Amino acid sequence: MNRVHSRRSALAATLAGLTLALTACGGGGSQTPAASSSDTSLSDVKSKGEIVVATEGTYKPFSFHAKGAGDLTGYDVEIARAVADKLGVKATFQETQFDGIFAGLDAKRFDTIANQISINAERKAKYDFSKPYTVSTGVIVTKADNSSITSFESLKGKTAAQSLTSNFYKLAVDAGANVQSVEGWAQGVTLVRQGRVDAIVNDKLTYLDYAKTTPDAGLKIAAETTEKSESAFVFRKGSTELTAAVDKALDDLRADGTLAKISDKYFGTDVTK
Repeated sequence: MNRVHSRRSALAATLAGLTLALTACGGGGSQTPAASSSDTSLSDVKSKGEIVVATEGTYKPFSFHAKGAGDLTGYDVEIARAVADKLGVKATFQETQFDGIFAGLDAKRFDTIANQISINAERKAKYDFSKPYTVSTGVIVTKADNSSITSFESLKGKTAAQSLTSNFYKLAVDAGANVQSVEGWAQGVTLVRQGRVDAIVNDKLTYLDYAKTTPDAGLKIAAETTEKSESAFVFRKGSTELTAAVDKALDDLRADGTLAKISDKYFGTDVTK
């Protein structure tokens, strides 16, 4: 993929340059300032009866059109609709290219972004974040019968299929792997299945999506990083009341099992915590 996606690129950047001991990429939910009397973020949403959500619409399985030209759907889309329902409003989606998605939020074209936006210090300085609704790691994927790779240490001397433009490439190199260049996940995972390389290092959600749609692939996660990337809804700075309301909605959806149900539909497991 030639466009830079928020969650995947941020997770990879967090892991890049790290060998086996990784630096924390930020924990938990973001902290927001105390609400002020000028904060109308929630009342604005309530008064218009909708929360306008920016998303790409071309980022499967998170935000995409069913069968290419059908209704907008996906993991992030379903979570956004569930949150809107808890708020008592309608979720209205505005499809936006990723390159302009933050500028659109700044320009008040929408109320929030739901597009696997990862929480990091640079973004937290400029925007408010909800509690995370996606948690992911970096993983080593091998054939299911491969018993020689059980950790990043054991990648040393093995051959990994990696895109040279991805920071997961550097993670593989730092672990001592020999790298065979590929264009992306699809080509790399095919080489793993064919036994032409030993492994591929990538994002866990990429693997889980693949495993869900290709259950007979004969692959497994051999190891994963201890550090995690967290993705959340993004709001303009100072949207304290709306952020708090979305946090409450996410708490309720987690408690009643809705988040886990949506996650299982797309990934076969709960990636929301």
